[in-house]
Amino acid sequence: MEQHKIIVIDLGSQTTNLIARRIREAGVASEVVSHNTSAEELSSHNPWGIILSGSPFSLNEEEHYPKIDKKIFDLGVPILGICFGLYIVAEHLGGKIINTKQKEYGPTRLTISNQDMLFENIPNEIQVWMNHEDQASNLDLVSISASTKQCQFAAFADHQKKLYAVQFHPEVEHSDYGQIMLENFIFKICKAEKNWKLEDWVDNKITEIKSTIATEQALCAVSGGVDSTTAAVLCSKAIGKNLHCIFVNTGLMRKNEIEEVIEILHGHNLNLKVVHAEDRFFSKLQNVSDPEEKRKIIGHEYIKIFEEEAKKIGDIKYLIQGTIYSDKIESSVSALSSNIKSHHNVGGLPKKMNLKVYEPLDTLFKDEVRKLGSLIGLSTTITNRHPFPGPGLAIQIIGEITKEKVEIVRHADDIVIEEIKKAGLYNKIGEIFTNFVGVKTTGVKGDARSYEWLLAIRSVDPSDLMTSNWSRIDYEILSKISYRITSEVPGVNRVVYDITTKPPGTIRWE
Repeated sequence: MEQHKIIVIDLGSQTTNLIARRIREAGVASEVVSHNTSAEELSSHNPWGIILSGSPFSLNEEEHYPKIDKKIFDLGVPILGICFGLYIVAEHLGGKIINTKQKEYGPTRLTISNQDMLFENIPNEIQVWMNHEDQASNLDLVSISASTKQCQFAAFADHQKKLYAVQFHPEVEHSDYGQIMLENFIFKICKAEKNWKLEDWVDNKITEIKSTIATEQALCAVSGGVDSTTAAVLCSKAIGKNLHCIFVNTGLMRKNEIEEVIEILHGHNLNLKVVHAEDRFFSKLQNVSDPEEKRKIIGHEYIKIFEEEAKKIGDIKYLIQGTIYSDKIESSVSALSSNIKSHHNVGGLPKKMNLKVYEPLDTLFKDEVRKLGSLIGLSTTITNRHPFPGPGLAIQIIGEITKEKVEIVRHADDIVIEEIKKAGLYNKIGEIFTNFVGVKTTGVKGDARSYEWLLAIRSVDPSDLMTSNWSRIDYEILSKISYRITSEVPGVNRVVYDITTKPPGTIRWE
């Protein structure tokens, strides 16, 4: 019999997989399934309970919104509807979904009027994250659990039918007590038991890699970051010398990146080859300003290089990548979800490839990958390393890529990271980097007018990467960074600091 789990039905939300991750945080197995999965198949997954995710659609869009098999309500297991999922539960209970002018986006005060099992051990007034235009109405027979100033049915329950629904997103970090709500549903309502550990996942994944790749040769794209390095070492444990690691120098790397990456990877006895392709990438990116086009050009060029290297080695069938859950979510791997931006190793890949892509980490989030890295023997130098996406400095430059702009960002980034490490903040923040904005401003240098480039610093706190807060770095540290950049980086006379959360902004600007 299949392992018991909490099933999450994907209705297209950007945070669907984050719900599954929160369930795993509670130590319970979870799985995301498509909205068109039949009730019969869901039953075969042995669910303790079912969660209906949010969605970018409206229930009033009859032709477009994702439908589910209504027979899931006959399975006898508890169901929790989140945001759009609330509408499906409400409709099943005879309610109506109406579009009002009273929209709620972002942090909202929630008043809990009925501390039923879902809201046990939670204060009466909390802040939650809302993201809706529609509202449920005409629900006469349900128990209202919570409301906001604008939304009467912000949470409700039909205890007899084991149906629960919340209008807000408990899975995101911006919702107070969200994890407690989910655990109340998992343990108090679904009566689930803890049955998931990352250690077990490692053993099962190594077995999967062995059976998938078997005795075939495989290439692994490595960048020196925690994701690709973890994927490489994990696969190396499974297939040994049949793994060939390729590091591509695109010319878009940070200062000393190449030397550091080589040192890191050689320290794990990985079969590594460095391909120098700086001129190739700059040539392809010439006169390109659109960020999606940049990402796709870089993704396509990476694949060409990997295929060329595969031919040199001979009989290579697999390309292993360190793609993680958040990459796939933002690149909209679900046909229902909205595309935020194409990650070069997901949405940036060409449709036709000679190599078969294998992504051993694509069900894990960043912090889980860090824990996994520690489990398989990676040093904190790697596991604590800040993210550096494959497109490199290209997506820290607004507009066309030139060697001059890359050098400016590279120099500024080096100053930023040096000062953050001096201040003891490197392991306390999630990531920090410089953006070349593409705008010149008037300034004064040496008692003379200057008209030079503006740079923007972006830093976010550690998070699940689907939601993020900007880092509250001390003004004195920011002042020192600004002073050094404007003094030491030629062509720059102004530095600003980005204080945008995610959402509405993404972490990277491009």
